[in-house]
Amino acid sequence: MFGPVANALWGHYRRHPFQILLVWLGLTLGIALLVGVLSINQHAQKSYREGAKLFSNPYPFSIHHTQRTQRVPQAFYIDLRRAGFTQCVPIERLQVVTPSLDDLNLMGVDTIAMLPMLSEGDGGEGISPVEAMSPPYPVYVGEAMASHKGWQSGQMIPLLDYPAIGPLRIVDNDALSMGTYLVADMALLRALSPHAGISEVLCGALSQAEREQIRQLLPPALTLAKTQTTQLGPLTNAFHLNLLAMGLLAFVVGLFIFYQAISLSMTQRQPLVGGLRQLGVDGRQLSLVMAIELVGWVILGVISGNVLGLLLAKQLLPAVATTLSDLYGAEVDLIMHWQWQWGLYSVLLALLGAAMASAWPLIRLIKTPSGRLSQRMTLLRGTRREFSVQAVLALLLAVAAWGVSYWPSSQWQGFTLIALTMLSAALVLPYLCGGLFHLLAQWHQGARWRWFFTDAAASLSYRGVAAMAFMLAVSAHIGMETMVGSFRASTETWLQQRLAADVYVRPSNELLPRMESWLVKQDNVSQFWTTYRRELDAPQGRLEVLSVGNRPLEKQALAIKNAQPDYWSQLHQQRAVLLSESLAAKFGVEAGEIVNLPAPMGERWQVAGVYYDYGNPYGQLVVSARGDVGGWLTAGRPSMAVVLDQGVESDLFIAQIRRTFSLSNGQVQNQADIMQYAMRIFDRTFTVTESLCVLMLIVAISGLFFSTLATELSRQRQYSLLRCLGSSGRELIALGGGQLVILGVASAVIAIPLGLLLAGMLIHVVLKASFGWTMTMSFFPLTYATTIGLSMLALMVAGAWPVYRMMKRTAAVSLRDAQ
Repeated sequence: MFGPVANALWGHYRRHPFQILLVWLGLTLGIALLVGVLSINQHAQKSYREGAKLFSNPYPFSIHHTQRTQRVPQAFYIDLRRAGFTQCVPIERLQVVTPSLDDLNLMGVDTIAMLPMLSEGDGGEGISPVEAMSPPYPVYVGEAMASHKGWQSGQMIPLLDYPAIGPLRIVDNDALSMGTYLVADMALLRALSPHAGISEVLCGALSQAEREQIRQLLPPALTLAKTQTTQLGPLTNAFHLNLLAMGLLAFVVGLFIFYQAISLSMTQRQPLVGGLRQLGVDGRQLSLVMAIELVGWVILGVISGNVLGLLLAKQLLPAVATTLSDLYGAEVDLIMHWQWQWGLYSVLLALLGAAMASAWPLIRLIKTPSGRLSQRMTLLRGTRREFSVQAVLALLLAVAAWGVSYWPSSQWQGFTLIALTMLSAALVLPYLCGGLFHLLAQWHQGARWRWFFTDAAASLSYRGVAAMAFMLAVSAHIGMETMVGSFRASTETWLQQRLAADVYVRPSNELLPRMESWLVKQDNVSQFWTTYRRELDAPQGRLEVLSVGNRPLEKQALAIKNAQPDYWSQLHQQRAVLLSESLAAKFGVEAGEIVNLPAPMGERWQVAGVYYDYGNPYGQLVVSARGDVGGWLTAGRPSMAVVLDQGVESDLFIAQIRRTFSLSNGQVQNQADIMQYAMRIFDRTFTVTESLCVLMLIVAISGLFFSTLATELSRQRQYSLLRCLGSSGRELIALGGGQLVILGVASAVIAIPLGLLLAGMLIHVVLKASFGWTMTMSFFPLTYATTIGLSMLALMVAGAWPVYRMMKRTAAVSLRDAQ
């Protein structure tokens, strides 16, 4: 009996082939987006645990100058090699910019020292040491990075401030691991930026005795430490958590579309199931056939979702790696392979999602009396009851969200609040839209308009869930646009205030007195000041202590959030500090309170004020250069801010000071370059999130399109009758597209305030809990209008296309086929 029942039920897809695409689309794309995000997160965190990798060999230790802008003497490296530390290699680093404003990280290596670690070969498989050391010094890049940038082997790469580099050589991903770096012999980097010494020395595995031996050899200004990437987990947790939240939201959108397709498929099989039950087929046999069908869909969705998810991850990984490198100095390997954990997560989520999506449609199909299953109005009456139940559930979720809002503020509280709010809005959407369409139908007297709105309400039976997915995608898009735009506006305003000087210089402590004497003699310098930075370890994390003088411009450069009325005099005359916003949140103090700081700062410091700081991953505090710890601070890293006379070209002054003191590009920068670089890094930070939002919107619109296309035959009868009654093809196409547009407009009316509410929760709950930052929420009406307008245009095409296909047949043929 199983065979005939299965053949009858599964034969439904032969008549409705588009439903195959719709079911596959929802589950597969939902899993693909989630697997892509999971794989990126896991891969990046694995890179942090293993530390920086170069040429597939880990270098967990780094020898560098205590002032990172300074260099390691070449003589020390020679002494290190003579002492037998062959696992240590010299490294040169240089950041360059292409004419398209892409930041590239160049790494120079000593080819002879790394000869045992290089895989000699050609044809894009490895690095030939002989070729690497020969002019014009080829530049090597991994396949993944080359593919991301669109580079070809043999081409030259033009640069803004340096001559073009190349020819480019693409090396095999499995042979070498370079991450986002371009690698060349050190001779090339020294030709581009000639300086004495080397950037740093990387060392492989070192025993405790070897580490102590190296520390005895170290000059006073050098230090041996673990590479930065081994300590990046806590810093990047918020970034990865936000990425995971977007992946889960994308999975929910795909799950809604899967539910829509399964529900529609089972609903359209109601007459068939009713006939089978009248012929003696019991509910257990029907349940077995439908369960096997669902398992088949899950298996297909998991396999295709993992394949597409891995492809998506490989496309997004270079952008994520570049972002993490620019923000935190994290080096993420661009070589990614499928992991069984991703497949396990996707299977569990797919089974759970499929069970949730298909449970109620299957129960409704099995439990409904067989006589009612053959009635055409059963679908409409059943879905209206379901929408009422959904509205009640939405109300309960809204009450739960209200309760969660009273939890202690944290990232998970924010994400839970967002999830409950968005699910509540999604569940109530079909009920509200159905009620609105029925009211509009009663309000219009014309038969055509009454049919238009009544049919739009009836179409919610197969469009309702897809409309929910569309609304979620639009609200997520608007929410992210608002959050990113607000963050960008706040950061730009903060930078404009913080960058009070024209030129910023980072000299060494030895060079500082000579540079100060030189600046005093320059006629084109209006004023300058020196600040010092030192770092402390505290229970709240790493702290950065910054000195400040008493000049008006230094006061202006601090973007104060709240402070004591006389905070500036307190700072310079009393035992007082200014805390960055995030650090004040970690200590749990406000202006006017007392804070205890680690040695050598000591206890009982009064908080004179709190200032905004969007550019520091660590907590920062400001003290007076003339205060109790001024002497301790002057041993830290100095930096100088130089204000030029009006009309003086900063580029000419920068060239002059570079020539005079042999400074590198990174040691001298003007205000405009810092601002441009910071905003470029900011824009790149949210590239992946914006890509996921666009993908979600495309998936949601596709779900509405295919759900409409899949019901073409069920609506063929009514459109054929309208044609026989005198409606033209253009009118019917407009009606078909118009129905989807008004559904989209109704969804957008809810999506816009929901998106703004989402942005508010992201800004005031998630970002504040993640970084301790607060900012003003800005609004972007033109951006919202563009998003909604493009979505409406896509929906109009999606609604008109199925009707257009029917219009290509005569009314008589369509009416006959619909019988």
